[in-house]
Amino acid sequence: MATKKAGAKKAGKKKTGTKKTGTKKAGTKKTGAKKAAAGADAKKKKTRSGSTAAKSASGRKVAAGRKKDVVLLAGGNPQIPKGEGNAPVKAYIAAMPGWKRAVGRRLDRLIEDAVPDVRKAVKWNSPFYGAAEGEGWFLNFHCFTRYVKVAFLRGGSLRPKPPGESKHKHVRYLDIHEDDAFDEAQFRDWVKQASELPGEKM
Repeated sequence: MATKKAGAKKAGKKKTGTKKTGTKKAGTKKTGAKKAAAGADAKKKKTRSGSTAAKSASGRKVAAGRKKDVVLLAGGNPQIPKGEGNAPVKAYIAAMPGWKRAVGRRLDRLIEDAVPDVRKAVKWNSPFYGAAEGEGWFLNFHCFTRYVKVAFLRGGSLRPKPPGESKHKHVRYLDIHEDDAFDEAQFRDWVKQASELPGEKM
């Protein structure tokens, strides 16, 4: 009888062990499935976030591409490549910041009125105006922080002389601030006189 009981106990132990092992295996399978699912979710999230980042980066590139990349130098002066003709001068004026843009347009219009066949160019980040081909330049202007400076390259010979002095003997300046009164008739007369003088060759 003792032998039978012992055998039964052993058999019971084996059954119990089998059940436990089966439970463990099932648990392992479930755990593995959970890990696989979690890994798949993580990959999806990475893919989504990568796709979103790529889209936003692409959006930034497009937005940047739409802007005209004109650098403003010290005093807000536009950096425009050297070039002959009306186009680079118009590009410079379009890039002048704030109230200075209207001043640039006004100066350009008055110069054209006074000298209909005026020659134009951008040199050293400033618009230049000259008379006939080969006769040199008589005027340029440039943006500074608080004003636009017009340089009459033979201003010492104009009557009356433009008010601003220069370290260069022949040059005279006209500084135009935002709220300054501006005498268009006098400016046009200076331009006309300047265009009839020998220009500066540069």
